[in-house]
Amino acid sequence: MIKALKHYYKKYKEIINYIVFGIFTTVVNYICYLFFTRVLYISVVVSTIIAWVLAVLFAYVTNKKFVFESNGFNIYRIIKEMTSFFSLRIVSGIFEIVCMYVFVAVMNVNDILIKLIVNVVVIILNYIFSKCLVFKNKNNV
Repeated sequence: MIKALKHYYKKYKEIINYIVFGIFTTVVNYICYLFFTRVLYISVVVSTIIAWVLAVLFAYVTNKKFVFESNGFNIYRIIKEMTSFFSLRIVSGIFEIVCMYVFVAVMNVNDILIKLIVNVVVIILNYIFSKCLVFKNKNNV
């Protein structure tokens, strides 16, 4: 059984790690969002933006190191990766902000439910962006 699990993990390591760190990133996003909306009473949109920025910083580090194993230390490459990563996260971040505004502020739908649904879509988009555009040449230094 353990051998089979190890084989399965090795075969699907990248996607499994992405899901695990995606969950951690979502937790960071949620905790920050709840802190800013429930403790500091900041608006939904501003709280979403702040939580998103903190989650993206966390996601970049974990995706680079643990998911896509892009461990090169070439400064040009790091700048290129960061620029691509953050730019594409802005696209998915705008999607999240617009969804939160439309569904919560305009349509008065439960913010926690909408945030969960939107985050699932965002995680899928971000994996595709990272895999195909940001960390596609992970072994080049």
